[in-house]
Amino acid sequence: MSFPGPVNGQAPADEGSPEPGAGTDGYRRLNRKCMLSMYIDYAMWYAVLLAAYILTKTYGEGFLGPYSDPVGYGFRVVLGIALVYIAAAPPVFYARYRYRITEDRVDVRCGVLFIRHTLVPIERVHQVEITRGPINNILGLADVTITTAGGEAEIRYLEIDEAETVADRLNNLIGRMLRERMPAAPTPRPGAADE
Repeated sequence: MSFPGPVNGQAPADEGSPEPGAGTDGYRRLNRKCMLSMYIDYAMWYAVLLAAYILTKTYGEGFLGPYSDPVGYGFRVVLGIALVYIAAAPPVFYARYRYRITEDRVDVRCGVLFIRHTLVPIERVHQVEITRGPINNILGLADVTITTAGGEAEIRYLEIDEAETVADRLNNLIGRMLRERMPAAPTPRPGAADE
């Protein structure tokens, strides 16, 4: 995938049509592999929760006493709610996740139960980092973390090549903005060297 702009020599996204692969509103969507990554991640956390339930059910009567049954019921309710969330969250997250990089900002919209809209001005970016956990590494996905003085923003579940392209584009935008802000070098006055 490619981004218009200084990375590959095309016109920036703000100066014409939306980026290739972007919707008519200019936002880009995630690869569908993100749902598989989320399912695997949630399944691991569910296994830990299930193991805690089994341990509590097996050994809990001794130390919980008369509270063993209410704790068991509570665990089952939590396991049921977690299972529904695990089944529903990845498709909802995929459907709602959007990101856009323009000449002056990074715009990320995401969420399952609550929608979060993050705007990061390019001029505030201090660091751009690409990270890959073990699951995402196997699936060929990566996250781009954008660090500012006020915190961090993430563009998650990108294909590795796209993550590299996003990071390069952000670095190029930051570099161009810094070069534009640098004052021009003063020109020496004629005869100033003689004084």
